[in-house]
Amino acid sequence: MSVVVTGATGQLGRLIVESLLERGTPAAEITATGRSVDRIADLAAAGVHVVASDYDDPASLDAALAGAEVVVLVSGNEFGRRVAQHRTVVDAAARAGVGRIVYTSIPKADETPLLLAAEHRETEEAIAASGLPYTFLRNSWYVENYLPQIPTYLEHGIVGAAGDGRVSLAPRRDYAEAAAVVAITEGHENAVYELGGESITLADLAALVADAAGQPVAYTDVDEDSLRGILVNAAGFPEPVAATFADVDSGIKAGWLHVTSGDLERLIGRTPTSPADSVKAAVAAL
Repeated sequence: MSVVVTGATGQLGRLIVESLLERGTPAAEITATGRSVDRIADLAAAGVHVVASDYDDPASLDAALAGAEVVVLVSGNEFGRRVAQHRTVVDAAARAGVGRIVYTSIPKADETPLLLAAEHRETEEAIAASGLPYTFLRNSWYVENYLPQIPTYLEHGIVGAAGDGRVSLAPRRDYAEAAAVVAITEGHENAVYELGGESITLADLAALVADAAGQPVAYTDVDEDSLRGILVNAAGFPEPVAATFADVDSGIKAGWLHVTSGDLERLIGRTPTSPADSVKAAVAAL
């Protein structure tokens, strides 16, 4: 089976390629695409077909997707431009006559009010309108979104606006494994999977960090406006970025990132990596 993974020079895309290889997909049947292909020179050395492509360059996508049976469309990271870029990939996939598109989305994309979800929702609609078979992987929050902040948590504690809302966490590698599974196995045509690992509160996260580090770590809950101000004034985030992340916390509080489907566990055939294990590993690596 010929599988193309877009965005393979990024974190999730690369992990998807690695998961395909680990699950026995011959390297010659995998095409890894992205802008800076020097980042995946090791994959090329392992026999993976590496092709430079750009979501803004239809010709490069035509070359990358030629002959593909399945295209794993890893969502881009240029907020505000992603819908147009994703449509360019979908159009190229239609021209190439691919058998199925696998798209990495966000939980409850068709109904959630999260600011981050709007572009995912429009992309899902564009894929469905294309007439191509699809699989939507609605990934919940990556635990890696928190792990780099552990030194700050140890010094200042965790400040958030999530209340006692629960967020379903798993590492990128687990979500990547699910993407590899649906790319190379049957029975996923026009399926929508809500993916997430163990669900915890931000107070739980503080307790996990405290336990792993052997020191107290507090969680302080504030309102969304206050959190946005902290992210701008204390953390130096641009206002639009701060607004988006503060909105995520409000979404957690409302339950929009709490996933209870069990889809991730069923797809990868094991219990997803726990937040506790991820936190312990991150603290040990400090």
